Amino acid sequence: MSAPEPSQQSNGGYSPPPPPPTESTLTPSPTPSPTDEYWRRTPNGSYYGRILFNVVIVMGVLIVTVAVGFCVTRRRKKRRRGDNKGSDGLTQGAEAPPGFASNIQQFQAPSPRPHPSLMQSILDSEEPSPRPCLDYALRPSQISFSYEELSMASDQFSDANLLGEGGFGFVHKGVLPNGKEVAIKHLKSESVQGDRELGAEVEIISRVHHKNLVSLVGYCVAGAQRMLVYEFIPNFTLNFHLHGKARPVMNWPTRMKIALGSAKGLAYLHEDCHPKIIHRDIKAANILLDDNFDAKVADFGLAKFSADTDTHISTRVMGTFGYLAPDYAASGKLTIKSDVFSFGVVLLELITGRQPHDKTQSFHGDSMVEWARPLLMRALENGNFDALVDPRLHNGYNSSEMSRMATCAAACVSHSARQRPRMSVIVRVLEGNLSLDDLNEGIKPEHSRAFGSDQGRSQYNQADMNKFWKMALESQEQSTSESSGPA
Repeated sequence: MSAPEPSQQSNGGYSPPPPPPTESTLTPSPTPSPTDEYWRRTPNGSYYGRILFNVVIVMGVLIVTVAVGFCVTRRRKKRRRGDNKGSDGLTQGAEAPPGFASNIQQFQAPSPRPHPSLMQSILDSEEPSPRPCLDYALRPSQISFSYEELSMASDQFSDANLLGEGGFGFVHKGVLPNGKEVAIKHLKSESVQGDRELGAEVEIISRVHHKNLVSLVGYCVAGAQRMLVYEFIPNFTLNFHLHGKARPVMNWPTRMKIALGSAKGLAYLHEDCHPKIIHRDIKAANILLDDNFDAKVADFGLAKFSADTDTHISTRVMGTFGYLAPDYAASGKLTIKSDVFSFGVVLLELITGRQPHDKTQSFHGDSMVEWARPLLMRALENGNFDALVDPRLHNGYNSSEMSRMATCAAACVSHSARQRPRMSVIVRVLEGNLSLDDLNEGIKPEHSRAFGSDQGRSQYNQADMNKFWKMALESQEQSTSESSGPA
């Protein structure tokens, strides 16, 4: 609205505003009140009266303003609580988005309506577009990148910046304009699971924050392109350092440090996230190491939220051959205890220096776990670990720490899922804050038949087990050619 025009006289000339009224032109005021009489009779009464009047007015305005602000703030908090209760029950991080946008470059404000969980929308949706914005799931620190930005950061995704390749795509190193190094996971556009993995990782990692877990920096959705941007962990993976060709021998203190750090990260997923998170692909290649060899658990692409029953029935083989629990092979149910078994395999790798599966052997040949079982039993009985320990260490290890790690490994790879300990228990044992007796009771032959190779294996149908191992190995060989860094 524009300002009002100045009034005009009938002769067309400009009429200035009238002068302020003088005492002679003022209309006689009504009979003064006693208060007016008081101010009029008091020296300088009129002056102080106006001041008091103005102070009262200002105070009234301030009180009204504060009251209105309080009401507005309270109302917003109520709405916020209502939105949180209407979400999918996740209390950690931002509310989950319902899906993906076909082309996301700018932040879009979320609809005030309650949204279904991201994974539910992805799995239930039949129409690929239009799909709402991913930004709603992300924290402010996480950025939406354009394809051009990530292409420039990685030198057009050059082979020189290639860090690894998996079943879903490639991982390249990149450098952002601000100098920050990142790892760019470029999902294969032809992969039918590409959107599923993106949804799973964004939904989970945006809620997960722990020093022993890899952090999500941002993402890119541009047409058919799907990319995730992580913090760059410069020292490659445990698999690279432990099994890489011509690599220096990893000393025992470093192995112990990696075991404890990765155990803490996995314990956080299992016991401190709500709902609980099953990683589903714990292995040495998914444990990244920084320059100080601090461990960070990575790759949540196969992760699922754990239901209240702690189980999830999968219709396809998940995880990596050599790390899969026998109960998963027999039932198809993935549980938190499946992760515990896989972590036990990682502990055996750290102890023995061996890989979980020797490709020169048959699919059900002597896996590292089956080879280690009798040696673990004897070592825990007589305290002599020489036949079990990586010969490259030349007995350069702490006997007490070795006993703790071997006890944890034996408990984790128990045939019985029920007898596998929680990861928080593993952390306490590795730290030396919990007695080994509790774990030993579950794995000694006289107390448990679940750990023994022959007895424990008999509870599963051997033909079904053989079929599963063969299917898992073939699936892995077809879907991935994993690389963990330069040779």
